[in-house]
This record gives sequence, structure tokens and C-alpha cells, in this order.
Amino acid sequence: MFDLNSSMDKRKTVLIMGITSFVGSNLCEFFRKDYRVVGTYHRKGQPIPGVLALPCDVLNKDEVQLVLYAFKPDIVIYCVGLTGLKECADMPNASDALNSAGLFNVAEIAPRYGARVVYLSSQFVFSGANKNYNEMDNADVITQYGKSQASSEFYLQKSSLNYLIVRCSKLYGRGVSPLRESWFEKLQRNLKANQSAIYDDFVHQGFVDIYYLGMVLKMCIDKNVANRLIHFASQDNMTYYEFAKTYCEIFHESESLINKGKWHLPILKSTSVERVDEHLHYKLDVLNIEGLLKIKMPTIRESLEFTLKRLNGNRTPAKGVVNKGEGLSFI
Repeated sequence: MFDLNSSMDKRKTVLIMGITSFVGSNLCEFFRKDYRVVGTYHRKGQPIPGVLALPCDVLNKDEVQLVLYAFKPDIVIYCVGLTGLKECADMPNASDALNSAGLFNVAEIAPRYGARVVYLSSQFVFSGANKNYNEMDNADVITQYGKSQASSEFYLQKSSLNYLIVRCSKLYGRGVSPLRESWFEKLQRNLKANQSAIYDDFVHQGFVDIYYLGMVLKMCIDKNVANRLIHFASQDNMTYYEFAKTYCEIFHESESLINKGKWHLPILKSTSVERVDEHLHYKLDVLNIEGLLKIKMPTIRESLEFTLKRLNGNRTPAKGVVNKGEGLSFI
């Protein structure tokens, strides 16, 4: 019989709530060599071989408690929720339930087992003013997605004594499910199929390979970082259009397939922000995370160079181009 709490494994236990999600599955793959990784999923199936996962509805306190009791984790990473801006706007109740209420249940029960709750928030707790946002800036949301995340941040900071909040810029990479493509996978598929597509040139934000998040979270776990809110982002900002063009340059794809446009951004009707037709800028200041962990966050180009290597790509650098490619560097 399998023992959930085998005394033979002395590694820290990391419980990923929502282990089949894009973020959850990538963190699982990154962490499994260093930690005892377990997880939860809401629907049937366990697509990650060799990783123990149990079904759990985060809105059901009894199920949350049973999972935490069974695994007794050191770290709980909350990767459940709706992350699409349009999806959250179309289903505000589901957004509040999964992005906030589910986290409240986990954060309420986790202390009974000495577990630290890690919550992955995003740049969308801000309104997109053309400024550098630091950790002390107050949330000023203009989207339903940002509203639910700001609520979760506030709850953890006021109610928990063992948490870590990481506000992230746009994460990219590949997920585990062929039925749920990430936007990055759609970009790759369109280019491989020689299909042109329109990419937003309105929202300026950081872009970071999902594996960098794994690196940073591992550093925080190993250094026992707690009760902090930190920003995680690239050094620079781009729009989706600029990112796609840079991707084509680095991966040697056809830039002619990338067309400039404007994607719909669902703004809350109650927002006081009047810059709906102007460009939005989500520039997260990363000085705190760099000082805390003694690292240097990558530029978007450095992140893409790392992605090329991680996905076993290869290319001949253009003449005069210096390939730095490692991205995250220690100070």
C-alpha cells in the first residue's frame, strides 16, 4: 500500500493546487527533482506520470482539509483559477470563486499543518499607468481578473502569518494538456503552419519563461522567504506584437506572419480609469527580488534565448549578434 507520508523521503513536500494547469504542470516538472511534489486537480485524469495527485474542489473546505491532512505539505502553491481576462469578465462569479474564495479556504486550513501558502498574483492588480510599479503601490484594478487577485493579496496579507505573494508579469511556455493550448503554443503553431495572425500592440508588459518562476520560487523556498510580496518580471517590457517579432528573430521564423493589432481588453464598468483607448504599461519594479535573492532578472530577449535552449532548439546567431542567453544571473 502506498504511504502518503512515507518517512523515507526527507525532502520538503510541495503541494501544487491545480497541478494540471499551465503554471502548475510546469512548476511540477521543475520541482520534482528537488522536492516531493504532490498535487490536486478538479477534473478526472492525471496527465503527469509519476506524480501523486488527488481530486479536490477548492471551494469545498472538507476536501481541502482532507488533502492537506493527507499530504501535510511544507509549501502549498495555489495554481487554481481563471487567468484569461475575457474569461474572468464573462464569468465574474467563477473568477471570484476560483481566484479568491478557493484561496481563502486553503489559507485558512494550511496553518493547521504548518504549511506556507504561495500565491501567484499578476501585474493586473494595477491600472497600467506609464510608471514603474513597486510592491508598496496600492492596487488600482481595471479588470475583473485583477480585482479578484487584489482581493486575494489583501486577504493573505491581513489574515495569514505564513505566506508568500509573487506578482508576475506575463509567463509563457508549454503546458501538459494538448486540449488547452497556451498563447505561446498558439504562436508556435501558427508559425509552423505558416499562418499569419494579429498580435496586440496596446498592452506593454514583461514576458518571462515559466521556468524562471520555478528557479525563483525554489530560491525562496530554500531561503525560507515568508510573509513577503515580491515582483517577478523581465527587465524590459514589450507588447505581444513586439514579443512575437522578437520570437521570430531568435527562433528563425517568418516575421511577415506577425501582424499588428489590438486585442479586446474587458475594462470594468466601475473603473475610474479613463485611458481605455491609450496604451497600458505594466512595468513591475524588480529591485526587491534582485536584492533579496542576489540575482539579476532577464530581459525578454535573454528569456527567449533561454527558452530556445530549454526546448532543444538551435540556430546560427546572426552576424554581429552576441548570444548571452542565460537570463537569470547571480550578482
